[in-house]
Amino acid sequence: MSLSPDELAARQRALERMDGRERLRYIITYYGLPILLGAAALVILAATAYRQLTKRDAVLYAALVNVSVGEAAEDALTGRFLAWSGENPRRREVLLYRDLYLSDDASAVNHEYAYASRLKLLGAINAGRLDLVLMNREGYDILSRSGYLLPLTELLDGNAALTPYLTSNEVILEDNAIEYTLNEAADYEAVTETAANALALTDRPTLRDAGFSGAVYLGVIANSPRLDAVTRYLNYLSE
Repeated sequence: MSLSPDELAARQRALERMDGRERLRYIITYYGLPILLGAAALVILAATAYRQLTKRDAVLYAALVNVSVGEAAEDALTGRFLAWSGENPRRREVLLYRDLYLSDDASAVNHEYAYASRLKLLGAINAGRLDLVLMNREGYDILSRSGYLLPLTELLDGNAALTPYLTSNEVILEDNAIEYTLNEAADYEAVTETAANALALTDRPTLRDAGFSGAVYLGVIANSPRLDAVTRYLNYLSE
């Protein structure tokens, strides 16, 4: 509600006659809400500006499945790749999904965690936000059978350093898993093929000292929209 000039003048005179405590109470009573709204708007504006200034775009999305790495090894997999490829680490990043666990063992203690990890992986894959996976043998078997990994022969064409590490696994083309689970089929049946869809990279310099226990495999997600960046990453590992 707008005030007339006389009312504004009267309020100004009244404000001048008040002591400090009365003046503060008066301001809070009549102007508290606008001040709060203005302060909230400034905070939101500042937070938005800060996010925009510090936001980093992902060059690649990678996941650690059934494996973990220390800080130094993680830097070798992410930060050093950015430096090698000439990217600004303040503006670009390799986004890493950590601590994911996959298992087909329904009796495993971490069965619920495995289910949640599978959902997270599927969500990232379906959203086009996953390119590379570092995994142990169990994770490799699961992702390969599910058809999530890209055959690498063509992608590695001409990469003599990595081709010797190429490894093959089973891919399920079709099966009767649903019918078998629902007891609508007496036996499980599947049509499969073998595909060269991962690299056994435990002995590569970048990964050798990472502290992995057992073999480590690198796979490329079949629907990755960033295959150019994936190729650069493979070239980085090959050096």
